[in-house]
Order: sequence, then structure tokens, then C-alpha cells
Amino acid sequence: MAKRWRAQELVDLVVDPGSQESWDEPIDLSGYPPDYRDQVLVAREKSGMDEAVITGRATIEGRPMAYIIGDFRFLGGSIGRDTAIRIEAAVRRATAEKLPLIASTSSGGTRMQEGTPAFVRMVSISRAIIAHKDAGLPYIVHQRHPTTGGVFASWGSLGHITVAEPEAMLGFLGPRVYEVLNDRPFPEGVQVAENLVDHGIIDAIVAPEELRAIAATALRVLTPIDLGAPREKGQPCPLPPREGSVWESIEVTRRSDRPGIREVLRYAASDVLTLSGTGAEHGPGMLLALARLDGLPCVIVGQDRHIQMTGGPLGPAGLRAAQRGIRLAEMLGLPLVTIVDTPGADLSPEAEEGALAGEISRTLAWLARTTVPSVSMILGQGTGGGALAMMPADRMIAMERAWLSPLPPEGASAIVYKDGSHARELSELQRVGAQEMLEDGIIHRIVAEPVDPAAEPREFARRAVDAITEELREVAAAKDHWRAGLRP
Repeated sequence: MAKRWRAQELVDLVVDPGSQESWDEPIDLSGYPPDYRDQVLVAREKSGMDEAVITGRATIEGRPMAYIIGDFRFLGGSIGRDTAIRIEAAVRRATAEKLPLIASTSSGGTRMQEGTPAFVRMVSISRAIIAHKDAGLPYIVHQRHPTTGGVFASWGSLGHITVAEPEAMLGFLGPRVYEVLNDRPFPEGVQVAENLVDHGIIDAIVAPEELRAIAATALRVLTPIDLGAPREKGQPCPLPPREGSVWESIEVTRRSDRPGIREVLRYAASDVLTLSGTGAEHGPGMLLALARLDGLPCVIVGQDRHIQMTGGPLGPAGLRAAQRGIRLAEMLGLPLVTIVDTPGADLSPEAEEGALAGEISRTLAWLARTTVPSVSMILGQGTGGGALAMMPADRMIAMERAWLSPLPPEGASAIVYKDGSHARELSELQRVGAQEMLEDGIIHRIVAEPVDPAAEPREFARRAVDAITEELREVAAAKDHWRAGLRP
């Protein structure tokens, strides 16, 4: 197992040298029972700390932030009354000073020597965290080995972004407690960080040595900025008259080598942080990321057509992941970009039992009430309710060959003609193509594509992002109430 860093070592590893300012006040042990006071004094001597957490402020690449760092070496990192008071004070001070907050947990939970009075302090800490988030301030959690019990079940799981060190044990229930209560060992592998990433419970595995780089990227992306005045739209790629039929466009977008959301991020975005799932489950077919597009920090929710076509259909969990992204944009005041590119939502008994229809409607509802600047782009395929769920936005735009249809044309043919042989004809009659959508007032803009996007994925991505950011700047200029709420 990799090295387990002490709290102060981790601070020194992550923050700019010389920038640390401790917020910790001395703790008075005079009211502690003698036996318990002796345990604390021994823990202090062994750990070199006065309590199980240290707090303070510092900078990372010059950006100010606050921190709370736990250390398992002090009584198992357990949270007693004074520990909780220190944590809550740090959170509230970070809120008052408008600082992003990074918490690195390592704890067995509530301090058993103090029992219920310490246990209920998790509520006060969580309230302080919620107030911090309600102020639109980023909260990033780095879970270290081990993080269990009340810490994992409260403030340790409230991050906008939650990552964990490799092989960390993370869980609500301590394996020793389970074994004593049930007279059998807890199954291996369940409470390992890597398994929780696979299940969409945490976002990524980040070694302590990588935490500085990830934190710096997160601080760059999660800090809202003024998008500036709208730029005059140039015409570097005028849209020529469409060649070929709508059906040919449909066939082009179905090519396996057509660039998708991942190519857009790879070639035309910076500071990309990909998040995993919903915080409770994995949502294959939907990509959720924080990134900068032309320097603008954004939340990006994109349908990953390639994953959907290779065993990860767009199901209820994917739509719930999209809802997480929408809420994240609202909480942090970041522009929202949704990318439509799907052959259709999962049509299976499991999807029906997972409330697919309800999640489509809830995604629509979340998007319909967003207040941050938002742009929806149809990148390629736009089939059925899964595509429609991602459409509401201040501006809706489409790539030149993109299309939107209630069903795959073959499915529409099966309904209208009782067979699938009229798909080409119906695609024309239903006006599913980008040009038709523009004429019908459904979308605001068409973005010209390279002649062969598969051969020019970088150019395809650049054109998509240029159009998205131009529209975002125009929307932001019109949304005075949003601009007034921007934080420095």
C-alpha cells in the first residue's frame, strides 16, 4: 500500500510554500475526564498534533483556499466535540472570507469516548458545509484511508467534487463492527475506493502526490468569471448549401468514427475534470465534466454516443448524472453546456423499472428552470426522449449534419407503415435535419462541419466550441441578474 501522508505533510505537499496560515485555536483539556484526558495527551505525543484535524488557509498556484485535513494517527482520526468545533469554525470562516474549501478526510467517525454529544456534532458541521455551498463556494473532498462512519456519511460526502486516494477504505460501516455484529467478515473489495469509482459514488482516484495538480485545476474551473462582452461573430466557415439528403446526414452521424463529446473535450477544451456518475450510481452513456472552453469555466453534460453503442446505453442513471451536472452549474454559478448525441435512450425492462420516463421529465424540468447561461448543441444523432431531455437552453444550436427525431427513422416507419423500409422518406417528411430545424425556429444556429469530421476531429471540435462560447457570451451579456451575482 502507498505511503499514508500525515496531515501537515499533506498540506506542505499541496499548497504554495510559505502560504499556510493556521486557523487552529488551542484546545483546553481541563474539562475532560482524567482517563480520557490521558488518552488525548498520549495521542498528541504520538501524532505530533493537538487534535485529529488541522485547519487554515493557503494558496495553490496563487489562488486562495481554505483547508481541513484529518489524520488517522490521532485517535483514529475520530471526531470529538472540540474537533467538530474546530471544523465548523473553519468552514464558517471560509464562507465569510469567500474561500473555496478543500477537505481531506481520514477518520473512523465519531469519537466513541464522547458518544452521542460528539455524534450529533456531525449535523452542525454538515449545516456549515451546506451554508458554504449555498454561498456558491466550491467544496472539494479528498478521502484518504480510511474514511468511515459518521464522517463518510456527512461532511465527507458533500463535495461538489469527491476524489479518493488509491486503495483507500471508504464506507459507512466499519468492517470490524460488521464482523462482530454478524459473526462473519465483510465482503472484500466493496469498500475500496476503486470500486466506489466504478459505481459512480466518487469521481476519481487521486494520489496525494497528484492532489495539488487536481486541486489547482478544480480551482481554475470552479471559480466563476465575467464572460466579457459578446464578440462579433465572424464567418470563418460559411455554411454552404447542404449537399445530399437528410437521410445521408443521418448515415454520416451514425459512422463509428464521427467525433463525439470526448473528441470535443480532447481537442478544444482545457482544464478538463471528468466526474463519475451521480454520487450514488454510475451512469454509462452520459459524460459529466468541468472544463474551460475558450477560457470560460463551464459545466458540460454530454451524451457519449460511442459508449452508448458499445454496451453502455443511456438509461435512468445517465439522466440522473445529467441532473447532477445541472445542479452543479446552478450551485456554482457556472455556464452550462449540454451536448446531444444519442441513438436513443435505453429501451429495456430495467430502464422502465428505473423510471426512465420520469428521469427524462425531471431532466427537462431542471434545464427549463436554469438561471445560468446555457447552450445546447446537437452534435450528431438526436433520437427520442433521451435527446429531447437535453435540449432546453438559452440557445439551441446544431452541427451541420445533426438531426432530431421522435424515434429513429426506422422506428417511425414501423409505426406509420408497419415496416422499416420507409425510413429515408419519413426523415424528409418529419423535417428532422438541422436546416429544417433552423427554418422551423427550433434551433438558433447551424455550425458548419469539415468535409470529413473523422479526418479532421480537431477542426470539428474547434468549430463546435467556438460556436458554443460565442453564444454563451451573448447570453451572459443579456442576463444581468446572473452577471450581478458573479464572485471575484
